[in-house]
Amino acid sequence: MRILKKYKQYILNTGLFFGMFFLSLFTATAQCSICTKTASQLGKESATGLNNGIVYLMILPFAIGGYIAWRWWKNEQSIES
Repeated sequence: MRILKKYKQYILNTGLFFGMFFLSLFTATAQCSICTKTASQLGKESATGLNNGIVYLMILPFAIGGYIAWRWWKNEQSIES
């Protein structure tokens, strides 16, 4: 039963990884309403640059949260063993 539980967790983690991977393939538009209005006044190239900057700044908090979650998961794995 314990092996089955680990196998289910592996399938869940793998599915979650691939799901997030495929969702990230779509173009991200990460603008609030104020940024959208400003970007529409700047023009096409500047709006693309602004959007890329917003997405770039979003990466660090998600990376930190992912690292904390990974450390927590590894700690839980060592406690179970």
